[in-house]
Amino acid sequence: MLRQLLVTGFLFFTITIRAQVVSGPMLGPIEYRDAKVWIEVTQSVKSVSLQYKKKGDTKIKTIVYKGGLGNEFNPLQITVGGLDINTTYEYQFIIDGKLSTAKGQFTTKDLWQYHKPVPDFSFLTGSCAYFNEAPYDRQFSDIQATKPTTPYGKDSSIFETMAKEKSAFMLWLGDTWYTREVDYYSEWGLWYRAHRDRSLPVLQNFLKAMSQYAIWDDHDYGPNDMGKAYILKEASRKVFTNYFCNPSYGENGQGIYSMISYADVEVYMTDDRWWRSEDKIKDSVDGKPNPEKRMLGKEQMEWLKNSLLHSFATFKIIAVGSQVLNPVSPFDKWWDFPAEYDELMSFIKEYKIRGVVFLTGDRHHSEIIKVDRAGHYPLYDVTVSALTSSGYPFGGVEKNNPYRVIGFDQKQNYARFSFSGKLGERKMTVQYLGLKGEDLGVWSINEKDLRNP
Repeated sequence: MLRQLLVTGFLFFTITIRAQVVSGPMLGPIEYRDAKVWIEVTQSVKSVSLQYKKKGDTKIKTIVYKGGLGNEFNPLQITVGGLDINTTYEYQFIIDGKLSTAKGQFTTKDLWQYHKPVPDFSFLTGSCAYFNEAPYDRQFSDIQATKPTTPYGKDSSIFETMAKEKSAFMLWLGDTWYTREVDYYSEWGLWYRAHRDRSLPVLQNFLKAMSQYAIWDDHDYGPNDMGKAYILKEASRKVFTNYFCNPSYGENGQGIYSMISYADVEVYMTDDRWWRSEDKIKDSVDGKPNPEKRMLGKEQMEWLKNSLLHSFATFKIIAVGSQVLNPVSPFDKWWDFPAEYDELMSFIKEYKIRGVVFLTGDRHHSEIIKVDRAGHYPLYDVTVSALTSSGYPFGGVEKNNPYRVIGFDQKQNYARFSFSGKLGERKMTVQYLGLKGEDLGVWSINEKDLRNP
């Protein structure tokens, strides 16, 4: 009887501690000497700490979270500093003075510059993660409500597959969660949507398996196709910055753009919504590109151009929520903002910037678009979509797109970007992977092929 009571008591204690954790832990940026760890706890929690130690060591250090608690939504992050390079650390959260089951480990970056050959590594990426919530999902496919739909969200076990990958980080390419009509004009609804989707059990192992970075697109920003006119854009930005711990978020309290630097690769995480003009604004005025129609906005464009000029990275990956290069797409793309699009393309040509590749989401199908440039190396737009939302088939002018290198539709997928070889001979490989990790297509390019002749 005593043994049974002890076991029952232990199980109750364990369930209670876990019940105080809404979601997480999730890894943020892991650098050479610091790391960020994210978690969300319930409203009842009074205190949170993080204890950590080197793997195999007995010396434990503790960091007390000093931010506010007791809100309806309580996402928080803790930065662990003063770490050693290329070292694995174990961590565990303490909640209300008791060790929780929220724990994991991470390994800091290795210092290779001026010390070692450039390391090979990989990262994962994808877009459009729709998680069904029946009362608020679409029930019909048309406005007359005559054609019942199948659930828009598909098999979420793809995240269990991704959790088994040994990659440096995950880059979410937008539509990480999908706001619904009930959320669009409700600040509480925006918080709820991120909170609810992040808490799903199927995500938890993946969140702590590798660093998680994100840009947004329309559905995790607000209503479909929304841009700078969104009246809750500031509230949306606050939600996003609380549910991810990117290295930074724009400048001067505006936007969410930032950058990832890993080995000899830089990823420019752009914001295609905060400054975005309405898509219906005319592309041209008096036969010339309309300078007032912009997607990134002047401030962000200046940041991007200066970042590209400063960079010594072999591969410079520009991540955008919307497609960039696809000339025949009937949907929103950077091509439809010709003044700003031409500005960036002219800049890349003028300064002979090497190694530029675009990485995009949004389209609910995956493909690689190639656009040749006379006298310059070709540009590629790698689109990865969708993780769990319904797919759309290639159709119309896109069915046999002459700019498509490879592509497929109506299959859940993510992509693994891998980088290998010695400096001066680096290779980037993009492999598309399906729900269970099956190979859906592979493409690669050498760094020499991203240089001007």
